[in-house]
Amino acid sequence: MRNPTAKEAPEVLSGIRVLDCSIAMAGPFAAQRLGDLGADVIKVEPTAGEWQRHAAAGGATGNRINVSFLSLNRNKRSIAVDLKSAEGREITYDLVKTADVFLQNYRPGVATRLGVDYETIRAINPGIIYVSISGYGEDGPYRNRPGQDLLLQAMSGAMLSSGSHGEPPAAAGQYLVDAVTASTAFEGVLAALFHRERTGEGQLVSVNMLDAITTLQMQELSVFTVGKVAQTRGTEPHAHVYIRAPYGTFSTADGFIALAMPDLHVLGDVIGEPSFLGMDSETDSWTSRDEIFRKTAERLITRTSGEWLELLGAAGIWAGPVYDYQDLVDDEQIAHNGTFIEYDHPTEGLVKTPGFPYRLSATPPRIHRGAPLAGEHTREILTELGIAGTRAEELLEAGVVADEAPISAAPERTSA
Repeated sequence: MRNPTAKEAPEVLSGIRVLDCSIAMAGPFAAQRLGDLGADVIKVEPTAGEWQRHAAAGGATGNRINVSFLSLNRNKRSIAVDLKSAEGREITYDLVKTADVFLQNYRPGVATRLGVDYETIRAINPGIIYVSISGYGEDGPYRNRPGQDLLLQAMSGAMLSSGSHGEPPAAAGQYLVDAVTASTAFEGVLAALFHRERTGEGQLVSVNMLDAITTLQMQELSVFTVGKVAQTRGTEPHAHVYIRAPYGTFSTADGFIALAMPDLHVLGDVIGEPSFLGMDSETDSWTSRDEIFRKTAERLITRTSGEWLELLGAAGIWAGPVYDYQDLVDDEQIAHNGTFIEYDHPTEGLVKTPGFPYRLSATPPRIHRGAPLAGEHTREILTELGIAGTRAEELLEAGVVADEAPISAAPERTSA
């Protein structure tokens, strides 16, 4: 496996063991971040494999591991165990005794039903950091609603901060709520580990997707709640209701460019729109937002993206290209930053994927292994627990655990 980190260095979470009982995106993504920093992440999944193994985003199925699962589960080992069996729970409890973090995003009631709720796990290991990720909260009127990304984007209010009045709101081009929730859980784990380092005390870390996407909008919601500025969309597709015009993406003769809140006098001079020269950027950009957007759009369609970016850049106006994914992958700054990494996976071959969102000079993140097959490390982990030989074979034969379990029918989804 090719490792993009040339110089070996100690890893900041070396010696920390994480039990990842989560599925889908938010939980596995958070656990992967911990693995990137050196934690020993053990993915505890059903004997048929985690739900995400059977849900190929974009239809990208892969060889034995689909791309969705591959992208969210590097730097983990897998033990496939039946938590619904008494013996399977005992194996998991043995793992809990060795762990620092337990992470789950089961639907409400499932953790208790499986015997891996916080109180049970804490009784086994009082110093553990127990992370519970839910859609809307541990309790309350929405606790049983499905915690799905698009539904939470819609509920967050964010969709109505862009676009035009009367038109259906557009979703983000990412699985935004899942990603933000993963980052929130990752932060919570680090804070709780730091607290335990100081005091020896474990704790429950509760994260829900609704709060994560709401608190992400700290500035926007404060403008509404404190500044009393209504969230009002205009007739033109403005990119954000709380930013002055022009602000958004515009068609050019050969594509699109993004334009961000220029001085109207300078913009009017560059694009040849005389009406802007008599406007005040700090007042008219709000009161005449639709007019400004429309006139800007009429001018920008007359030249190519490259021509406009050169002219606008020379005038000091904030403007940039609108990329597709190939443009992003090929970008020279992306290449300079080393944003994408490559490594060899034993079943999927050469993998090129986004790398790490942080830089640590003394303890850099790195890749030790790609995403595992279901139960790929079951025997290895059982041996670490003192379960080997005949006993291990009996557990495998009984279906309590699985070793490289076949990826067949999808198991019941039990996440937030």
